[in-house]
Amino acid sequence: MGAKGSHNISRGIRPSVELTYQSQELGGKDRARISRLCKDGKLLEYKTEDARTLHEVFKRGARLSNNGPCLGWKPSATEPYKWINYDDVLQRASYFGAGLIKLGLSPTNNTNVGIYSQNKPEYVIFEQACYTYSMVGVPLYDTLGVEACNFIINQAEISAVICDTNKKVGNLLDRFSETKNIRHIIVMEKLSGEMQTRASSLGVKLHAWAEIEKLGQDNPHPHKPATPDDLCIICYTSGTTGLPKGAMLTHKGVVSIVVACETHLEAADLVIQTTDVMISYLPLAHSYERLLETYVYLHGARVGFFQGDVRKLMDDIKELQPTVFPTVPRLLNRFYDKVMSGVNASPVKKFLFNIALAEKEKELKRGVIRKTSIWDTLMFRKVQEALGGKVKLIVTGSAPLSAKVLGFLRCCVGCPILEGYGQTECSAIATLQIVGDHLTGNVGPPLVCNQIKLADVAEMEYYSGSNKGEVCIRGPNVFRGYLKDQTKTNDALDEEGWLHTGDIGEWLPNGALKIIDRKKHIFKLAQGEYIAPEKIENVYIRCSLVAQVFVHGDSLQSCLVGVVVPDPDMLPKYAADKLKLRLPIQDLARNAEVKKVILADLIDVGKKAGLSSLEQVKDVYVYPEMFSVENGLLTPTFKAKRQELKRYFHSQINAMYSKLS
Repeated sequence: MGAKGSHNISRGIRPSVELTYQSQELGGKDRARISRLCKDGKLLEYKTEDARTLHEVFKRGARLSNNGPCLGWKPSATEPYKWINYDDVLQRASYFGAGLIKLGLSPTNNTNVGIYSQNKPEYVIFEQACYTYSMVGVPLYDTLGVEACNFIINQAEISAVICDTNKKVGNLLDRFSETKNIRHIIVMEKLSGEMQTRASSLGVKLHAWAEIEKLGQDNPHPHKPATPDDLCIICYTSGTTGLPKGAMLTHKGVVSIVVACETHLEAADLVIQTTDVMISYLPLAHSYERLLETYVYLHGARVGFFQGDVRKLMDDIKELQPTVFPTVPRLLNRFYDKVMSGVNASPVKKFLFNIALAEKEKELKRGVIRKTSIWDTLMFRKVQEALGGKVKLIVTGSAPLSAKVLGFLRCCVGCPILEGYGQTECSAIATLQIVGDHLTGNVGPPLVCNQIKLADVAEMEYYSGSNKGEVCIRGPNVFRGYLKDQTKTNDALDEEGWLHTGDIGEWLPNGALKIIDRKKHIFKLAQGEYIAPEKIENVYIRCSLVAQVFVHGDSLQSCLVGVVVPDPDMLPKYAADKLKLRLPIQDLARNAEVKKVILADLIDVGKKAGLSSLEQVKDVYVYPEMFSVENGLLTPTFKAKRQELKRYFHSQINAMYSKLS
């Protein structure tokens, strides 16, 4: 982000707070902590009266930029980026919103409008149209699955959906028997005659995007902008079991997070300028991307959209030369692997690269973040140019990044790389690492908009008195609840307003938070997808050759592995009949052909039960002895002791992942 002062200096930067004292404990029974940047111990909700809603934030950006470039896109792979200015976005949003009203939608905060699209300028214009007239956007996305999308359209009572492609129109029409409340579908690309015919036969009106803008231009409607307490979006989380939950996020909540991030970064002299550029490729259906884009709009800077094809992302980055680069571990891991494969190809290059890394590590420990050292010139220039050459800030979220990759990237990219922690229900983020803190393995202190406490989880032996427990968040950024689901809302929000995240955290001696476990047996894979292992185990146990199954994954890995105990009666019989193997079960467990058969059986049963590819194990270790209370792998009520199983099979799990990587 355009800096007040340059960080490309050898004296280093001064962190915004003392790195050994990053958060402060409040008095009282909760032992809650707040950021040391909180003034007078108060949480920050907004900074200026003219920017308390997302619509006001955008208008502020228009003023600061003097109606500068706002949204960029590539009309085709061979054409350069084109830009639309801030005032044009606001004007088109006004027209589009008025057009929706002319179709019959009401300009109230109870009107939910679906958006089923990749990131592009029209997505942002649609959002601003909603905010101009107090409506609420509801993103739909393919990875939710058909049943979940049907559920969302019905629960949120969506009568109009905006689509970017005719293919997505077809997806909606395919489901029409389950989603009969859809009356209008608006399409960004040229309308397909086939889709018009299909829609008409179902009583759905298909409109071109330009038609709705023209309708609003010809039928203007007085603006009815949203208030801070109004909903801005209903963001459905994919969930791990059952149907998705619609998290109701308010303008106040998102704005509080945006100004909290601004406070956090400005304290370290990271100030965004109107000339700064962010690349948008992470889904706008998720709160993380929306937060970052709003941060850019607050300062009148620019957002450039990728072409929609991840395979061309590096080309887009090279042309756009972003200064702000939001990312996720999956992408950074791939980037790391690509760099290292090039380095390892030459012993000389590897030797020099390791020297350069060691020297840059020394600088990081002194708080020096720069890309002008001799090592940058000799060894890291190509790495930096691969990200466009102008990146000033990288923020990573959605899942943890391994300490090895984070440390490596901080050395060679030459700009702050910060890891944050949060979830949709707290408007995306609740903690963020301090600029200049070279340590890895933590997610930083609380942001200035929220308190964080650790609640006792006695059944897992985590206690707040030992600085460990369930992470709970309270502040203006916490969501209002789940749409039409008071039971799940009550599970997430307690009577005192604390959001119970389900994650287990630990306060480190320096006041930063570290995520160490999960309360329920749910975890994220590296790509950010939640997995419920017990659900998968309950499917796999149907395999005739299997007696017990333990499914494992974690947020540093992109797939699942498992430990399987074969059925002591069925496997020997099967091996003798089908494989002509008459061996003791201990020997069968070590046999590669037996393992191959068991893994194929698991995958087959999983497919028939509807498990997604991410829910299927990619490798198994066959263990001949039953999990039992006696060997410490089951509880007295015969439930799997997951932490014990993880420890017991630690080496086998590592070996499987090593082979898969």
